[in-house]
Amino acid sequence: MLVCDYHTHPQGHRVQPYTPELLQPWADSARKIGLSDIAFTDHDRYHAGIDFDEIDRLRDKNVDLKIRAGIELDNDPVHSKAGRKWVEQHWNQLDFVLGSVHFLDRDDQMFDSVPVGAKQFEGRDIDAIYNDYFRRVREMAAIGLVDCLAHLDLIKIHGHRPNAEIDAIVGETLDFIRSRNLGIELSTAGWRKPVNELYPSDRILELAMEKGIPFTTASDAHSYVQLGDNFGSLAEKMNSLGIREVCVYHKHTREMRAVW
Repeated sequence: MLVCDYHTHPQGHRVQPYTPELLQPWADSARKIGLSDIAFTDHDRYHAGIDFDEIDRLRDKNVDLKIRAGIELDNDPVHSKAGRKWVEQHWNQLDFVLGSVHFLDRDDQMFDSVPVGAKQFEGRDIDAIYNDYFRRVREMAAIGLVDCLAHLDLIKIHGHRPNAEIDAIVGETLDFIRSRNLGIELSTAGWRKPVNELYPSDRILELAMEKGIPFTTASDAHSYVQLGDNFGSLAEKMNSLGIREVCVYHKHTREMRAVW
């Protein structure tokens, strides 16, 4: 049974100050579906809404749950310089930082926007896009402010597949992640997108396992009703691949937890 969801967005895609009314439904939903460990990971561009005191009050009211203070730091060319500064300033208050890549050549649009982001791929060399994307993932991993990489092969979201073998494309990135002692998430969000596939793909998971890279489990929920979304299917996938542990974080310290 999977009991940890380490990618959630209580604010959605806008600034909403943390309040009991905003956060308590997430705790209630976690309890209802059998989760015992969740991380709030709103996007860094919405850090103004994060209130650590409110998270502490939520913990006090829900002592049966582990509630982690986190954030998703991405490569937003407009906002993430300020986001990184905020993470540095609040590092000791955060338990967990996700790193992600949502921007390629356009500063004004995430490539994973559905459906409009798909236009960024039209008429372009898909292998070149994949290589550029994973270079940006390595840059994110290199900044020293992340504990785990989110939806590692998000670049496939619109269904585009490279001509080259994925082993060759992703190998350097996985080696770099391992050298930095970072985790990667198993994200069910891909099953809600046009690609209809777990992030990352089975082959990338196999390569990551060979390298000893640990995993978190994640839904990328933007509403409390999406918390733990498709975790039944994720559990089946993990069992079939032989993944027996996931990692949890407290103040950036990783602990392995058996899932079976």
